[in-house]
Amino acid sequence: MNKISMLDCTLRDGGYINDWYFGFENTREVIRGLVASEIDIIEVGYLSQTRKHEKGRTIYNTLSEISEVLPTNRGNKMFVVMINFGEYNVEDIPDYDGSSINGIRVVFHKKQLEGAAEFCKKLSKKGYRVFFQPMVAMSYTDDEFLATIKSANEINPFAFYIVDSFGVMKQQDLLRFYFLSHNNLNEEITLGYHSHNNLQLAYSNAQTFATLVTSRNLIIDSSIFGMGRGAGNLNTELFTQFLNEAKGTDYAIEPLLKVIDEVIAKEHEKNFWGYSLPFYISAKHNVHPNYASFLDDKNTLTFEGLDTIISRIEGDKKSGFSPDYAEELYIAYMSEGKTNEQHIGELKEKLSDKSVLIIGPGKSAQDEVEKLRQFANDENVVVVSINHEFPEIKPDFVFLSNARRLSSLPDDLGYKLIVTSNVSAKDYFLKVSYANLVNEVATVEDNAGLMAINLFEHLGVKKIYLAGIDGYSAEARLNYADENYMFEMKQQVRHLMNAGMQEVINDYAQKADIEFVTSSNFKIGERVALDV
Repeated sequence: MNKISMLDCTLRDGGYINDWYFGFENTREVIRGLVASEIDIIEVGYLSQTRKHEKGRTIYNTLSEISEVLPTNRGNKMFVVMINFGEYNVEDIPDYDGSSINGIRVVFHKKQLEGAAEFCKKLSKKGYRVFFQPMVAMSYTDDEFLATIKSANEINPFAFYIVDSFGVMKQQDLLRFYFLSHNNLNEEITLGYHSHNNLQLAYSNAQTFATLVTSRNLIIDSSIFGMGRGAGNLNTELFTQFLNEAKGTDYAIEPLLKVIDEVIAKEHEKNFWGYSLPFYISAKHNVHPNYASFLDDKNTLTFEGLDTIISRIEGDKKSGFSPDYAEELYIAYMSEGKTNEQHIGELKEKLSDKSVLIIGPGKSAQDEVEKLRQFANDENVVVVSINHEFPEIKPDFVFLSNARRLSSLPDDLGYKLIVTSNVSAKDYFLKVSYANLVNEVATVEDNAGLMAINLFEHLGVKKIYLAGIDGYSAEARLNYADENYMFEMKQQVRHLMNAGMQEVINDYAQKADIEFVTSSNFKIGERVALDV
């Protein structure tokens, strides 16, 4: 009878969420919980010579660093680490002596097969249990996958893997790869399955895999609470419960729940993972999920726009994320719309010798509305609201650069609506070039408030007052006056956007007199805005 083993990859795959900074004690707490739960194989992180190890980070540069987090009493548990082929010199890995990990998982792309196979042969000779793992199985033809299996047979590793890197496999896909593998792999090689949850199929596919009638030993990868990049992974706590009920295994669930409560839930609060529309779209087009994350963090695209951009990703770019390429596609898409500046002269006349009050959607505008009313009553001030019609003061114009906000605006705004060329509005006063208003700081290049400042500077406005441009707080409710605009933001993205906003505001302040009239985290002349 075959054996089904569970491999937990929380400390490795989950590290994409927090840049592998779990903390030393939290890392040990996760491992203790997995040991107590009787998880068969525990993956403790990455082994790399290209990324830096720090205490508490589950990227390691040496095996001795890994030994520091391993428990004294390991029982019959196997401890493994992963190497991205090309990130470690095999000659620098000592022979296996039992003092650190038992096995090494080697992942590689299709074009790296020959080098990865040679690497794994040398690892095997050093005494480690080798896991031979071709990434993105769905990118392989049958003949290519069979050639990879042939290489695996020559190495005779401990395990060979079916890897659903982008979470796109359906049941028939999994079964195709299973039968290709089972019918052609050496009998003694264990077959593993690693899934992602972009289509919400990780659990059902794993059930299919676990209930196959086979004499071959199987491994199923999972992570606690599904922690992992994008849509996340199969949940360890859910699938061990399934195996207990369906296969009579004896995994302990409570220690996993304790780890969720004390460690993983806090990570989830800081950085979301799980099924979402962007990750569905990335799976739909069989592309790296980081494209979906990157574009979704812009918070400017409708689902049609996101789908259009991701559909344009070509060839080898699909399997490896390139932020520069993603940025290029994004800017190209956003710049496609046509302009209509028929009334530009009328706007310039309206602005002649006047100041502009720009009202963003930040909470300070609502909190300090009486101050803004004084400006609105001044005939020498033109009031412009950003991506919304400020409810307390009727603006002279509404500047809209975010297509997602168009549907929330009143229908009768056409006479005073200024839109950028990426917005498909049918009724507007002016449509200006999106490309001409972006700045050079990638994280905030098309921030609506900054685009508006840029526009009015170009139109010759000398004095610009800012309200409701507050900066991004860790608490979403503190960011916007209207709860309909609230959205959760990853900590790293928030920091970069605050710093970018401050930098660009300082640059624009060299060309016009800019003054904040409501509370803000940004200060003219400061270099970095602090998080609040």
